[in-house]
Amino acid sequence: METLDLILLDPHEAQIRSLLTQGAGSERSAYMLFGIADIETDPWTKMSRRRLVSHKFVQIGDDALVSASGRHVTWQTDGFIRLLNDAKTACLVPALVHTHPKGKAKFSEQDDRNEAELARTALLKGMPGLISILIAGNGGISARIWTQTDKFVDIGRVLHSGPRLRISGLKGSPETFLDRQVRLFGKEASRQVSGFRCGIAGGGATGSALLPLLLRLGVDEVVQFDKDIVDETNLNRLHGARRSDVDAKMPKTSIHTRTVLESGLGMTLVSVNAWAGHPATWDALKACDVVFCCTDDHAGRLLLNRFARFYGIPVIDVGLAMQRRTETAYDLFARVSTLVPGHPCLLCGDYVDPRHAREEALRRNDPDAYQRLKEEAYVLGEGDPSPAVVTFTTEAAAMAVNEWLAGVTGLAGAAGMLPTRMRRFHARDDRRPLIESRIGCPCCNQAETLGRADVQPFLDMVS
Repeated sequence: METLDLILLDPHEAQIRSLLTQGAGSERSAYMLFGIADIETDPWTKMSRRRLVSHKFVQIGDDALVSASGRHVTWQTDGFIRLLNDAKTACLVPALVHTHPKGKAKFSEQDDRNEAELARTALLKGMPGLISILIAGNGGISARIWTQTDKFVDIGRVLHSGPRLRISGLKGSPETFLDRQVRLFGKEASRQVSGFRCGIAGGGATGSALLPLLLRLGVDEVVQFDKDIVDETNLNRLHGARRSDVDAKMPKTSIHTRTVLESGLGMTLVSVNAWAGHPATWDALKACDVVFCCTDDHAGRLLLNRFARFYGIPVIDVGLAMQRRTETAYDLFARVSTLVPGHPCLLCGDYVDPRHAREEALRRNDPDAYQRLKEEAYVLGEGDPSPAVVTFTTEAAAMAVNEWLAGVTGLAGAAGMLPTRMRRFHARDDRRPLIESRIGCPCCNQAETLGRADVQPFLDMVS
């Protein structure tokens, strides 16, 4: 596995591609800033690695342009010095973008010479490196980072994150057992599906249904977060669970590990014995290419809602609500929301309650304090367990995976994933709620948080 890769967010990639339409066939340049996501221990390799996340695109104005043709571009570098100062102040990595409108996405010898000079300036300013991104007229993109004045490292793996999802630089062929899938999606789309590193937050009803779907789709690497022990009431909906697991007080993650191992299909599943959002999960979350949120708690959802914004890693949130209104009337809902750049967040949709989230976090981190507040009626307290039926939780898991497949394969059109899809089991229909990002939303309407990656405290959240 590579020790360095790139996450390119959809709005920034659109700005990069817009350079190709400028200059009537002449080369064009721009600057960018990237956030740093340092992973101390990758869940699959147990090694450290770094991800660079696009944070900001900075246009170079025509007034700074010195000359340009189909084979070169030069500009005044005052803006580059300002970029380096901004990067140093915010602990970001500077980047240079330029186009080859009539060529391929291959750096030229002239590119090497020009960038080496800019890299020298960046390194003297204390930068960890200078990223260079090249886009060609045919749409191909290449990336590298200068770590020394005379040395660069090619960045072969790029996660393109937005309603459409793609990973550049994947190699290998789909496994033979995926033959029927390849016949539908083709080899490249199946390679993409297998190459995504997937996280599953929650190992309960929905998480237990979602995992075997990823397994049968050929996903190679998965990490799952859960801290629960299986009990008698889980047996009606927990895929892979046995009655003997209840007597043995088996962790849910152990049940899922057994499912994967017994399949022999080659998936590497790593289990993290913690709730999503606990510091023990941060490295593993940052290592994922997509995270499926299958937790039923507000605290986990609130954190992953913000995580998707800071790290640009898509989060696909699954929610269920079931109740019986009368002897013969039911309300049975499943919801799938995709948290990617350009889509409204869970706060904007009122799908997460910050007060509930605070109380859940208090109950986990300081049970005694939570109990005192509960007795004094300062917290809402726990209600009765929510109803759950395996057919509905399983269908919700399939909805989430199919939405991800729509993003990867384009099976539902070029637009990719929907922001939110709601299924009413009792009415037998699907709906697409029209939700817009709220002005001033503390999550999805703050430009400074998009792709910001590592900050202190984590996600800029004060406990």
